[in-house]
Formats: sequence, C-alpha cells, structure tokens
Amino acid sequence: MEGKIMNVTVKAIHFDAKASLEEFIQKKITKLEQYSDKITSAIVTLQVVKPEVSDNKEVMLKVLMPNNELVVTKIADSFEEAFDNAMDAMIRSIKKAKEKANDLKK
Repeated sequence: MEGKIMNVTVKAIHFDAKASLEEFIQKKITKLEQYSDKITSAIVTLQVVKPEVSDNKEVMLKVLMPNNELVVTKIADSFEEAFDNAMDAMIRSIKKAKEKANDLKK
C-alpha cells in the first residue's frame, strides 16, 4: 500500500491551536507510516488539563487500523513535548501490535 496517506485529525478542546502546532503535528505524525502501512487514520486530541499548574498540556493520540485501535495519552509542559512523548509510546505500541499479530499467524 505504498503512497497511501492516512487521515489525520487534530482536535483542540476548549482552545484554538496555533497553526504552527498543527503543522508540527501533521509533519511528525507521518512518521508512524514507517512502522505500519495498515494505519487508516490518526486522531490527535489536545487539551489543557489544569491551567494553574505546569505539566498541564495533554495529548491523546489514537491510531486506527483494521481490527485494532491504539490509544496513548501523555501530559507535559508543552503540547510539542507531550506529542513527542505520545509518538514514542505509540511507536512502541504499534511494534507490539505487529509482533502480536505475527505471533498469531504462526
């Protein structure tokens, strides 16, 4: 399925995300396609959890594949940092899901 582009949705809850943040996410999320060609869509939800404290930016990254849905949530001081952490965790989750699928085929 070379060249297939996954559908990416970015949702900002109760605030307007800057265009630069959305571009940052759009650019980096395509990296997931290196780990699985079965990803149909990715949904990124951004939310400020407690405005009065640091480490209050929450990113939930949901990846949809046929017969599978992977979800990772990370909180950090900035959306960029939380997204990077979520991406690292999602890459690990995708690798685990692929290993599990391969084990089932044996």
